[in-house]
Amino acid sequence: MFPSQEADISIERLQQLLQRVQEGDLSVHSALEQLRDLPYQDLGFAQVDHHRPLRTGFPEVVFGQGKTPRQIADIADAVTSRSGCVVVTRAAPAAYRNVKRRLSDARYDRTARVITVDRRPDRELKPGVMVVAAGTSDLPVAAEAAITAEMLGSQVERLTDVGVAGVHRLLDRLPALRQARVLVVVAGMEGALPSLVAGLVEAPVIAVPTSVGYGANFGGLTPLLAMLNSCAPGIAVVNVDNGFGAGYLAGVINRMSD
Repeated sequence: MFPSQEADISIERLQQLLQRVQEGDLSVHSALEQLRDLPYQDLGFAQVDHHRPLRTGFPEVVFGQGKTPRQIADIADAVTSRSGCVVVTRAAPAAYRNVKRRLSDARYDRTARVITVDRRPDRELKPGVMVVAAGTSDLPVAAEAAITAEMLGSQVERLTDVGVAGVHRLLDRLPALRQARVLVVVAGMEGALPSLVAGLVEAPVIAVPTSVGYGANFGGLTPLLAMLNSCAPGIAVVNVDNGFGAGYLAGVINRMSD
């Protein structure tokens, strides 16, 4: 396995690598060794996409559900060694323990069930993302969205328990809502909160339905359909409980905004 300092294949690091070859400070053979696993690395059970940061600006994210703790640790180690960071979603505590033994600087958010490693130095987070959760029960999905957006380089403000049953709690934070460049709004039950927020702000709203609710919630289908049928403009909807997808999209929008 390459040491992380020499294996980073971000655009900046790749430019530095080629510059060193051009200036004669690094042999062609040594450069090829560092680039050997592009575009992917075969772990036997997984093909780790090391080329992804060059295409999309962020390394491959690991979906932990269904993978063994050892598989997660192997993939996280491979991704981190080449990119300097990794995000693992839907990760159980047992998976975190395996990753922690391999990567001592790994961190785990139990609410979001997300493992992160971030060795990128001197990162400046760009303000502009707000994650809004309708209820406390929606926090796991909201936390996943917030952590994902942060790993993509956004400074995230979190607003919790401001569902439509007590709309005054939301209206009290209206100035902060209107300062955001993009909002992730997470709601279960009937899924009304994104429509309300979208009617109050000019920024795009990414709506996330959750599976929180009684029987007629149908595991998140009811809020999903409500959000898809919203009459408020400026709403995009991701899949049920997909905090990661919402946070990633919010991070990309914020990164590309002025």
